[in-house]
Amino acid sequence: MSTHDYDLVVIGSGPAGQRAAIQAAKLEKKVAVIEKKTVVGGACINTGTIPSKTLREAVLYLSGYRERRVYGDSYRVKQHITMADLLFRTDIVIKHEIDVTRHQLNRNDVDLLSATASFVDANTIKLDEPDGGHQLITAKNVIIATGTTATKDDHLPFDGRTVFTSDDILCLDRLPKTLTVIGAGVIGCEYASMFAALGVRVTLIDKRTDLLGFVDDEIADTLAYHLRDNRVTLRLGEEVKSIERVNDEHGERVKIYLVSGKQIITEKALYSIGRTGNTSSLGLERAGLSADDRGRLKVNEHYQSAVPNIYAAGDVIGFPSLASTSMEQGRLAACHAFGIETKSVPELFPYGIYTIPEISMVGKSEEELTAAGVPYEVGKARYKETARGQIMGDETGLLKLVFHLDTRELLAVHVIGEGASELVHIGQAVLAFNGKIDYFIQTVFNYPTLAELYKIAAFDGINRL
Repeated sequence: MSTHDYDLVVIGSGPAGQRAAIQAAKLEKKVAVIEKKTVVGGACINTGTIPSKTLREAVLYLSGYRERRVYGDSYRVKQHITMADLLFRTDIVIKHEIDVTRHQLNRNDVDLLSATASFVDANTIKLDEPDGGHQLITAKNVIIATGTTATKDDHLPFDGRTVFTSDDILCLDRLPKTLTVIGAGVIGCEYASMFAALGVRVTLIDKRTDLLGFVDDEIADTLAYHLRDNRVTLRLGEEVKSIERVNDEHGERVKIYLVSGKQIITEKALYSIGRTGNTSSLGLERAGLSADDRGRLKVNEHYQSAVPNIYAAGDVIGFPSLASTSMEQGRLAACHAFGIETKSVPELFPYGIYTIPEISMVGKSEEELTAAGVPYEVGKARYKETARGQIMGDETGLLKLVFHLDTRELLAVHVIGEGASELVHIGQAVLAFNGKIDYFIQTVFNYPTLAELYKIAAFDGINRL
């Protein structure tokens, strides 16, 4: 019999925490999840992944963006789109996902404890309950899956309305006519493209000279082209010096001063320069742990911290900070904690970036392969080359296959365009089995589909040889 109250305590109910808890429960362990908020799901369901992707779908539908190449740039499903229109769909999906998550935990007999957790020592956790009560619980193993919150600069005038972070998006009172996004990371690019699709005049600022440095250069350049085509002004290589709110005859606005001397006047400013781990209230030092300057925890290949019985998974350990990878990290951490052998191939994790247009990739970029001295060739196919692309009205999408010059083994797939995050999984499966580009030539795909892009790109690549 265990001398602890629980075999595993998971702090946080986001994707990593939920998957870790259910995995341990399937192993017939006694599990508890501690969630300080009144709803489960963490940032993923309540403020991050699910809201932003649902908001994106609402934007694409109501703005008529997908149909413009067929019916013209003036086409819209609704002429005057409000935040209420966008949030109507979002609220429905959030409520559904919260209910699904809670149901999954309940039916796997996971105890859901509503409290703020902090360490007393490596095996003891103090619970500060909403009604003011306190209790201590003990755990053989702990998984920290507390996620992150948007990073803020204390010197900036955040008010949640005119100067806000991505966590405040769902609380906006109205759509602005102009918006400046500070930070061109994944979140910044996603929201910049969404608001631009609605007709908002967007300025995107980043001190880096390139968009999304971890993305293949050609794909990132294509995204930059699409953003500019939607009237987004890119201020790359520029740094923000200060921000102030002004209230004049034109109403409440924001003035942004750049280090270069430029000034930008905008109705609203979205500050998106990264996220900080939710670890400050955990009392990590009492468990023998410490976080970095962004609140993130360091772990080994098993997601084990410096203290052997304490694991961490999800956004709180940093890049890639995706819901999909967080789920897998949580599962793997739980398996390792109870001695279950698993196999994972992180280099084959797909990345999905829900900009407009969508980006997805699996495997290394051309730049990474060049730096590693790997001889490769590329095959490309554009959406406009397929009947399905014409039917959908997406003539600008691109799929790129990267394969070894000598063995023809597939090395990577990079996609930008409608449905990219779904399309990439065909290539992911071939990569997992060390398949060659010839597979796509020998395979018959449904017609008309975007999957045909793989065959077109494969022929293009072999013709280059």
